[in-house]
This record gives sequence, structure tokens and C-alpha cells, in this order.
Amino acid sequence: MAEKHFGWIAVVRMGAVQLALGSIVVLMTATINRVMVIELALPSAIPGALIALHYGIQILRPRWGHGSDAGGRRTPWIIGGMCALAAGGFGAAVATAVFPQSFVLGLALSLISFAAVGAGAGACGTSLLVMLAKEVPPNRRASAATIVWIMMIFGFVLTAGVSGHYLDPFSTERLILVTGTVAALAVIVTVGAVTGLESAPAEAPKGTPIGHEPQPSFMEALKDVWAEPQSRLFAAFVFVSMLAYSAEELVIEPFAGVVHAFTPGQTTKLSAYQHGGVLLGMIVLGAAGNWFAKGRPDILRNWAMYGCLGSAGIMLAIASGSLTGNPFPLPQAVFVLGIANGVFAIAAISSMMAMVSRGKERREGVRMGVWGAAQGIAFGLGGLISAISVDVLKATGMQPEPAYAIVFVEIAGLFVCAAALSLLVSRRAASPETARASFNMAGQPAFSAQE
Repeated sequence: MAEKHFGWIAVVRMGAVQLALGSIVVLMTATINRVMVIELALPSAIPGALIALHYGIQILRPRWGHGSDAGGRRTPWIIGGMCALAAGGFGAAVATAVFPQSFVLGLALSLISFAAVGAGAGACGTSLLVMLAKEVPPNRRASAATIVWIMMIFGFVLTAGVSGHYLDPFSTERLILVTGTVAALAVIVTVGAVTGLESAPAEAPKGTPIGHEPQPSFMEALKDVWAEPQSRLFAAFVFVSMLAYSAEELVIEPFAGVVHAFTPGQTTKLSAYQHGGVLLGMIVLGAAGNWFAKGRPDILRNWAMYGCLGSAGIMLAIASGSLTGNPFPLPQAVFVLGIANGVFAIAAISSMMAMVSRGKERREGVRMGVWGAAQGIAFGLGGLISAISVDVLKATGMQPEPAYAIVFVEIAGLFVCAAALSLLVSRRAASPETARASFNMAGQPAFSAQE
């Protein structure tokens, strides 16, 4: 019997969940971060550590993925994760009102809230990607990934703009009201978007658990996934590429201000150039993805490699431009960097969706969780490492220009390593050994019907 695939309306509904997720996360990483540093006059290390906690706790993504594997359904985990995310976001806003009364109580509430944000985003996002991967046909994955990620970015922009309007004049009461409203709307949108969307689990013979075999323990499932060479390689690619991407993001604006004497307004515009480039790269590859993937979905992994190499080349150009002393077209370079970033991001997400069902059956959630954990840890480390590297080089007496240039060369090196890992993943996927390994012990294909 032919499987029913998601149409474009279903993909947009999944994108609405990503939009809701992004709307809460941006309040944590931008608005509440700023409020703690400026309005509450707290040390920058406090919100920095809280945001790192939000990323760090996502190391548990494989466990949440295993939970959705065991139940055979992703919808409860998507809704439950969004509820935890919303509760954490609201709790973080309440903590800003508690800090002036009791620092210890405010910090404790913030720790719990940011942990809930990380847990909720991880649980919701992991199951959302698995559902999307299993329900979208191979030739539509690049376009589907583009739609979903653009909607998440739109959530960032929409929430930042609307909440910014209603937060003036600022008060912690207004912050709580705005955050609570965004959190409630996010839950309502998520419930409405995913209800009735997921296919029913395949029926098993009477007396047999879903999936025709007993579900293993989490540690057994994790060992199975980690024993798959392709899963390990792809986790390494995700980690290295995201480490480079997050490292790049947090040093570009300070570099523009220190080396190129950009004003705060100009550096903000620089960020707009970069994100505009990311969107363009995503849209172009997403639109062309259907054509590229015809008859060969794995070709998108090559575009992940090209995007990483392009990002490395632009980082080297920016590094050399900072040393020459001649006028350098930084906004244009950052825009092209964004395009390369967008290309590799969509290609990587499409590849992730294609590979999640390759391997032992009923490990999709754990597999996606391993890759999501690699991404979360890399995001938490990338910006921290690049910022510390610049500070250490300056502390040795080095001038800002060569200090930033060295860091940019290091980031370019990470992108080159990511490109090499992407090539290894692609070659392993095409090897006869991998094709034979995709059959399980009973001689049945371990690929999903979408592959």
C-alpha cells in the first residue's frame, strides 16, 4: 500500500511550529538577555551562562528522541516540548521581576526556566524534524526544509518587532505580559498545526509492540545508533559546521566596529546583510532542490560541501582584507558569506532528513537526537571559543587586525574540515557496504519507504 506523504499545506503547518518555537527562543536570547544586562545591571556572565545552559541541556536530545520512538508517535512530544518551552519562557520573564527583590531566588528561577527552554526546544524540535523527514518525499525535502526554516526566521523577526513595540515604555510587568502572550499563542499555534497531521503508526500483529519488535532501552538504542559509521560521521559534520557557523556569528559585528570603525547602526545593518544572504541562499537552494534531487536525493550533500567551502573562502577574504589597510567591501562580503551559510544549512538539513531512517528500525528519534545534540553543543561553544580567542590574542599584545584575522582563518579551517566530513558522509552513503548494511537481520530493508 502506498504511503501518504505531506503536501505543501502540511509542510507550512510544520513551519508554523518552528515559527512558534523561534518566537519564544528569540525573547530568551535577545530581549531577556538585554534586560538582565542593562535594566537589571547584572553581570553579562549571568545571561551568557543561562543561554549556554539552554544549549547545553540539549545534549539530552537523543533521550527525548528515544521517547518518541518508543511511543511510535511524534505529536505528543512536539506539543509537550512546546508547553515546556512556553513555561520556561514565561518563567524567565517572571524571574526578571524577582531579581530586584531577591538575587538568589531570581537566579534559581532563571536556571529552572532556561533549562525548561532548552529541554522544550530540544524535545519539540527533534520530533518535529523526524516527523518532517518521515512524511516528506525525498525530492521535496530541500524545499520543505527551506519553508520550515524561513518561517522560523520570520518568527524571530515578527516577535522582535511586535514585542519591541509593546515593551515601550519598559517595565518588568510589561515584559511578563508580552512574554506570556507570545508563549500562550505559541502553544495554541502548535496544537492547531500538528493535530491530526501525523500518520497513524503501522499496525503490528496482535500481541506485538508497534514496530514488530520490542523497543530497546535508551542506552541500547544509543549504542546501536553510535555503532553506525554514517551516523557518527554525520554527527561530526554537524558539530564542526555549526561550531564554525556560531563562531563566525559572534565575532563579525565586534570586528566591524573595532577594525573598520563601523557605528552601532552600521554593524546592525551588517547583521541584516548577513541574514539577508542566509535567506537568499536558503531560498535559492530550496527552490532548486526539487530539480537537484530528481532521481538522486543524496546530491544535496554535495551542496553542503560547496556551502562550507564557500563560507571558508569568504572568511579568508575578510581576514586578508583586514590586514591590507585598503578599503574592503565588508557588507558585500558578509552578504555573500550569508548566501554560502544558507546553502550549506539547507543542504545539511535536507541530508539529515534523508538519512534519519537509514539504519536500524525505530531509532529515528535517537539518530536525530544525536545530531541535534551535536548542533546544540556546537552552538554553545562556538561563540564562546571565538570571543575568548580574540581576547587571548589581544592580551599577548597583538593588534586587533591580526588577532581577528587569525580567528577568521581558524573559522575558515573549521569550514574546510566540515566540507571534508560532508564529502566522507556522501561517499559512505554511496558505497556498496552501506547499501548492504541498510538491511536488517531479517533481510528487510531498514530504509523508510520515503528513501
